[in-house]
Amino acid sequence: MIPEYLELTRLVERLHRRFLDVLRAELARSGIRDLNGVQALLLVNVGEDEVAIRDLVERGYYQGSNVSYNVKKLTEDGYLVQKRATHDRRSVVVRLTEMGRGVVGRIREMESRLANDLASGKVDTSAVNGTLDVLHALERAWTDYVVYGPR
Repeated sequence: MIPEYLELTRLVERLHRRFLDVLRAELARSGIRDLNGVQALLLVNVGEDEVAIRDLVERGYYQGSNVSYNVKKLTEDGYLVQKRATHDRRSVVVRLTEMGRGVVGRIREMESRLANDLASGKVDTSAVNGTLDVLHALERAWTDYVVYGPR
């Protein structure tokens, strides 16, 4: 199991980077030059909600050390609106602007196209479900390791 585990952990990381490449390619095809893949993914994770920046990081929706830079840039470029939370003035919440919703709509369309391509005979639905089960188990194992340490 060790070689397979090592391959799985490396593959997860490569897939994340490849998905950011896919997002960049979709942005370029759409004529959007002022966003990178990480920023586009951040917009998708905000979605239709008003979200505290801290929640984006804590829920694992944003991976990176420069969330404040990206939020500032997305706000300056007109994709996000940010304000202080009413319940905690130290916390900042963000929501999409109309322009941000347009980008998210394009990305959702792309995701739908890619999912349909994958489902059109290339991958069995049960295989996808099995893969999801394995990835969720891996996420739980890694979370337990972070929280509780080695057993």
